[in-house]
Amino acid sequence: MALNISAKSASITASVVVFLFYLLGVFWSFEPETFDIREAAIADAKVDNVKPVVGYTTTTAIIKIAETILNKPGGYLANDITPPSVMLDNIPAWEFGALEMVRDISLSMRQSFSRSQSQSLENKFLKRAQPKFNIDHTNWAIPSAEGEYESAIQDLYSYRKDLADPLVQDAQFYARADNLRDYIREVEKRLGSYSQRLSASVGRNQLNTDLAGDKVAQQSTFTASAVIVKTSWWKIDDVFYESRGACWALLHMLQAIEVDFADVLENKNAAVSVSQIIRELEATQQTVWSPMILNGSGFGFVANHSLVMANYISRANAALIDLRELLSQG
Repeated sequence: MALNISAKSASITASVVVFLFYLLGVFWSFEPETFDIREAAIADAKVDNVKPVVGYTTTTAIIKIAETILNKPGGYLANDITPPSVMLDNIPAWEFGALEMVRDISLSMRQSFSRSQSQSLENKFLKRAQPKFNIDHTNWAIPSAEGEYESAIQDLYSYRKDLADPLVQDAQFYARADNLRDYIREVEKRLGSYSQRLSASVGRNQLNTDLAGDKVAQQSTFTASAVIVKTSWWKIDDVFYESRGACWALLHMLQAIEVDFADVLENKNAAVSVSQIIRELEATQQTVWSPMILNGSGFGFVANHSLVMANYISRANAALIDLRELLSQG
């Protein structure tokens, strides 16, 4: 009898633990809300008792995005090896998408935005911060991913402090059309990849256009003239949430660019283009009412959330290409 009661108690305890893990996993799976980066930059500037100079808002955007990845409910989950986070995949995918955008802007900050020309010196804080964001996002041992990201954030705080200090001359941010154009070109590739992977949820026969437009172009090895492109059914929800994370980060980045590059955009008559891109990205953040990501076939009976997301991202990407063309004009 005692053994029977003990087994029953263990079963109840296990059930309660599993249920609590489930509730905790659901709570941790809520995506962070968007925020006003202009207000965040102004608030930080008041705390630091400085004027938000050119570049201050963009640097603040990187800091806030990275801090959100680390400090949202549940913290950073992508490298956890214990339940319930080890059983979650949507939010870790979201984290990776946002992190990829942080990596892109960090590289642009180090190589372009903070340098006046190709022969100019790198900023010491950005030189330290950028590689730290590139550690494997699943690394949990020494050094841990979140430890490196936190260290990179502190370097960005140091750069931002020097940026706002008129007595420090070696920390600069150059808001120029060519710098912004280079960054947009990298973002285009990122969004193009997401759009392709999301659209491939239904699978299709695609012609190989890798060498199109150049009759003497070559590539390393032979590839078929037509291939079947399809994202695995088991991976498509991860691609969906990775895309949402990337778009969430990018819309805040573009809001900051609206501030720091206001004169450049006005001169190129491109301010409205950035606003439209932000609107398209905001549409990617709409609430997903379905309990799971559905990926029906094209015009089939079941909805295809991936194609809807791909549509918004494709529109934003097309607008980015137009924006880059505007910035190229004299």
